[in-house]
Amino acid sequence: MLATLRTAAISAAVGAFLCTSGPAFAQKKYDTGATDTEIKIGHIVPYSGPASAYGVIGKTEEAYFRMINENGGINGRKIKFISYDDAYSPPKAVEQVRRLVESDEVLLVFNALGTPSNTAIQKYLNAKKVPQLFVATGATKWNDPKHFPWTIGWQPSYQSEGRIYAKFLMKEKPDAKVAVLYQNDDFGKDYLKGLKDGLEGKASMIAAEASYEVSEPTIDSHVVKLKASGANVLISITTPKFAAQTIKKAAEIDWKALQIVANVSASVGSVLNPAGFENAQGLLSAAYAKDASDPQWQSDPGMQKFFAFLDKYYPEGDRLNSSVVYGYGAAQTLAKILEMCGDDLTRANIMKQAANLKDFTPDTLLPGVKINTSATDFAPIEQLQMMRFSGEKWDLFGEVISGELSH
Repeated sequence: MLATLRTAAISAAVGAFLCTSGPAFAQKKYDTGATDTEIKIGHIVPYSGPASAYGVIGKTEEAYFRMINENGGINGRKIKFISYDDAYSPPKAVEQVRRLVESDEVLLVFNALGTPSNTAIQKYLNAKKVPQLFVATGATKWNDPKHFPWTIGWQPSYQSEGRIYAKFLMKEKPDAKVAVLYQNDDFGKDYLKGLKDGLEGKASMIAAEASYEVSEPTIDSHVVKLKASGANVLISITTPKFAAQTIKKAAEIDWKALQIVANVSASVGSVLNPAGFENAQGLLSAAYAKDASDPQWQSDPGMQKFFAFLDKYYPEGDRLNSSVVYGYGAAQTLAKILEMCGDDLTRANIMKQAANLKDFTPDTLLPGVKINTSATDFAPIEQLQMMRFSGEKWDLFGEVISGELSH
């Protein structure tokens, strides 16, 4: 009897020991915004205002997380995606992000769009230690883990892209006279800096510069002024509405310059179609994602998944709009991070995993373009390939070029 009791006591003790000290990693850890059943994600994007063309990014991401939820969620947890309109206005962005953090109590803020808006919320989120994850802007300053450990970018930096255009011009058109039209904010100035850095000692190739404010209804007068400089290359560092205006106006005044448009405005659906395909022939840009209108990707396994997603979860989404492709790739990257977090859904672990991506390739990135991050490198994508617009689509050419940041 005693032996039996002793055995029972030992069994009970062993059982209790296993229950309490079991593997430490089996313990679930949560910060505000995460539970056993739900993960709250906050998001802002301009659904209205001068950059409302980007609103489809939010709609694509909402559809992506709906797909995830229908398939059981991430590690059994459903995503609650809360997305607000900031109208591309920094004060409105601050107001909406405070609402997400303080009222909605989200775990993190994901893929907020625009350099001015992200600049306005960066200090607040870092002070609150809330991840500002995969911001939808290529400003170089998001890669600053030392000063802003809670902010990380996603797309290639504007300076990288500017340097790539400079390299291309110096090699292919060394006698170019360049006119630059840029948005008068951090976004425009960042590109311009990359372009000038890339031209190294040949910054004199830039014959004229003009900046515009996002509040201007039209930028036609700037285009006319730039043509008068005699430039034979026009670099358009613009958001979609203004990029379409620039292409249209240059054609109207019969300015036959070689045009380069920033990747953020290379969308066939929201820029080139409204500008008129006949006006966009020969236009150059650079890409890191596949173009859904390009027949070469029709049988690509990654793009087949993307098309199947659109058919079922976002049928009204325009597959020719690069912002839809963008939203899918960004959402897929966030899903990967949340998966890597397992049951440790603390904000600190989210940043730790976001800084630990190794050769991750979302379905929509070009072959050879991979996402890599580390504790000292918060620039996930750093490669681009040049492309030329022909007919109704972009044709890639040349090698994938790295625009590695110089720290």
